[in-house]
Amino acid sequence: MPTYVELGNDELAALKDRLEREHAEIKARGLSLNMARGKPAKAQLDLSMPLLETITTLEDCVSTDGTDCRNYGVVDGLPEAKALMASMLDDDPENVIVCGNASLNIMYDALARCWSFGTLGSTPWSKLETVRWICPVPGYDRHFGVTEAFGIEMIPVPMTDEGPDMGEVESIAAFDENVKGIWCVPKYSNPGGITYSDEVVRRLASMVCAADDFRIFWDNAYCVHHLFDDAAEQDQLLDIGHACVEAGNPDRYFKFASTSKVTFPGAGISALAASPANVVEIKKRMGVQTIGHDKLNQLRHVRFLKDAEGLAAHMAKHAAILRPKFELVNRKLEESLADVGGCSWSKPRGGYFVSFDAPESTAKRIVALAKEAGVTMTGAGATFPLKQDPRDSNIRIAPTLPPLEELDEAMDVFACCVKLAYAEHLLARRQA
Repeated sequence: MPTYVELGNDELAALKDRLEREHAEIKARGLSLNMARGKPAKAQLDLSMPLLETITTLEDCVSTDGTDCRNYGVVDGLPEAKALMASMLDDDPENVIVCGNASLNIMYDALARCWSFGTLGSTPWSKLETVRWICPVPGYDRHFGVTEAFGIEMIPVPMTDEGPDMGEVESIAAFDENVKGIWCVPKYSNPGGITYSDEVVRRLASMVCAADDFRIFWDNAYCVHHLFDDAAEQDQLLDIGHACVEAGNPDRYFKFASTSKVTFPGAGISALAASPANVVEIKKRMGVQTIGHDKLNQLRHVRFLKDAEGLAAHMAKHAAILRPKFELVNRKLEESLADVGGCSWSKPRGGYFVSFDAPESTAKRIVALAKEAGVTMTGAGATFPLKQDPRDSNIRIAPTLPPLEELDEAMDVFACCVKLAYAEHLLARRQA
């Protein structure tokens, strides 16, 4: 079967007309489907309802160290909550600080501390004429939003199958003292589903940095979000903390994680892990900002999830719900776009997204056509700093929220929009 590029002008025009009729028929259905954000489905949220029943008496409100969790105090988190989050962060509990419901909030605060006060004695970044940041692309739009909010210049670096292009990362970090950090989603990355190789982790930990206060913001958001139960089918990630210590750069990293997609996104717990020196400084600054986070919620999570083993068992239930959705997305794309050409997509073994690369110069049109047809998607370009995808190609597919039958329908709409946008683009290019 010829690809669209191989069709003659008349054949391509006829195809475009057919696809326009198909798109109009879809619009007439009045659909309202959503693949925009990586939200857990209702069935996933239902898994955690027993969490709300773990504190029912006055005695339930007391931590293992005797803290009455209804009251003020414990700025860095309950001992049992630190132990639970340490299992997600691959660190020692004493290096963990447990916070509120969102790791994005912790990342913003971590950057704000460096901005206002510097870190471990360095000059506050706000006093520098220019601050630059390395941004692997495609990447997480909310990360880019944080650095954009501080007026930080973002430097895109392409992702490879093993993580960010380390040749570029090392070159940028080594020769520019104004480069202060890098965003990383190291396991089942957003949106590509890539897990950093051991070599990439070690190179990040050991690379020469012109800035003594260079920081790796290690957002391990999907550290337990496997799609498969068999360990052989799960990605493994080398710990950045251990790698930095071995490389002689023990203070280089901040690690982040949360239960946002484990229990309830709006009512989970989050945590960071850092070197002992960083932890001391962070707690000092946090002590001015808060007297302590929601300790009752920390207790609820510990009593519901218990430990690393209980967490893994709970996440296996999530995987059973999500795996068919990711399999459906891959099957639909393979069946629908085999004759289109110019398309590629990720096949992750975990995480929340599929990264789709459309034919160049068509992504914005595809997303617009999908919206017209009743399917909302993440905006084209969102996976790049300032929403500027130079190829206008990458689209993040978020298959987790819709029920399976709605996802099936949404993927049919998406495929139609990809075909129509590409046919339009080819004809316009030939007629130019």
